[in-house]
Amino acid sequence: MMANEALRRRRNAQRWTQAQVAERVCAQVRAATGRDPELDANWVSRLERGAITWPSGDYRAALCAVFQVTSEAELDLSPKGSAAPEGTPAAEAPPDDVRSLGADAELSARLARHAAETNVNALVLEQFDADVDRLARDFVSRPLPLLVPEIRAVRGEVFRLLEGRQHPRQTRHLYVVAGWLSGLAAHVSLDLGDRSAAATHARTVVQCAEISEHSPLRAWARSFQSLAAYWAGDYRRAGDLAQAGQSERRGPGTGTIKARLLSLEARARAAEGDNHSALRILALAHEARGAAGPDELPGVFSFPEAKQWAYAGTTLLAAGGEEEIRHAISASNRAVELYQAGPERDRSPGDLQAAHLDLATAYLASGEVEGAGAKLSEVLTAEGYTASITIRLRNLAALLGSEPYRGAQSAVDLRAHIHEVTVRPALTSNATESR
Repeated sequence: MMANEALRRRRNAQRWTQAQVAERVCAQVRAATGRDPELDANWVSRLERGAITWPSGDYRAALCAVFQVTSEAELDLSPKGSAAPEGTPAAEAPPDDVRSLGADAELSARLARHAAETNVNALVLEQFDADVDRLARDFVSRPLPLLVPEIRAVRGEVFRLLEGRQHPRQTRHLYVVAGWLSGLAAHVSLDLGDRSAAATHARTVVQCAEISEHSPLRAWARSFQSLAAYWAGDYRRAGDLAQAGQSERRGPGTGTIKARLLSLEARARAAEGDNHSALRILALAHEARGAAGPDELPGVFSFPEAKQWAYAGTTLLAAGGEEEIRHAISASNRAVELYQAGPERDRSPGDLQAAHLDLATAYLASGEVEGAGAKLSEVLTAEGYTASITIRLRNLAALLGSEPYRGAQSAVDLRAHIHEVTVRPALTSNATESR
């Protein structure tokens, strides 16, 4: 009987007792097989003394995992013969085909243990889902300086876990979470005017959607890319991306994503000058709203009715014409009413600002400079703006500087006020209307 010095040295190096080693081996076997072995310090002592020279395959694998070695030889675990008393005849060695069957069985056991390994569980995934839900809801009204570190921290944890091992279903779930979190990061970048960073985040959302085969995430990613193209002034691409998102909307999703995509396309087509298509698509968007079910996520990932009316107002205003402008005023007023009547937590300051700016522009187009100034005052008192609100304000200032408003003192005063507020630093408080 030869002592197992390799096993004893490694245990001593870890400063573990024999009882602690036994507990760890039991835990490994339980995780790999579901069995609940009864091992104690005496079992480890017998191993180290050589009284047990060839433990079963599950125990050998567990010992290797506990001491983090890749080969059983490193722990001196090998078939050295029996521990029978001296003078007892040694058992005859098993034939080669029997040893081969044992090796095959060990290979299957090793595969089963490998497949069972995971660094997440149902509770971890449930918590990530809750984090995404909360951050998505808070995004529309909570100050960005408080949200950005939280978004970054949760994303970092998800990315770290994805570098490890999970079951395929768990991996897909993590990619969905990573996609939504990257969507939040994309909105932050777009709100602050960093289009390059926003585009990078958006591509990551698309990649996560493809890997996870998650249809709602894929469609939402296209809606965001359409939005970014719109605020970059590329109206043709914005419309095409929104249209592409509608064709990618596969699966059982019944939320408001179709209404969002159609509204985005209508707004882009109107800005491009295709008024006929814009008005037709706008009607389809209202039909889609009637057929929509609940969204998978709230807040920034949803498309509330107030938001759709705001988009309709912008679309009708871009289409022009006396009748369209009257309808634009009605749509924008409806958006303001819905935003103001909704829960404060769900109220987006930027979306409300956008609706007021559309009303100001519509009144100006109707020749009502004083009415435009009254609506504009609802916006000019804010402490900061997103990039998109700044673009809207500057567009309005350009309109005030054109005929027939250029000579009016009220128009001159409004232009000066707009110039004063738009030279301030980028938004530092609330996430607002780049959606």
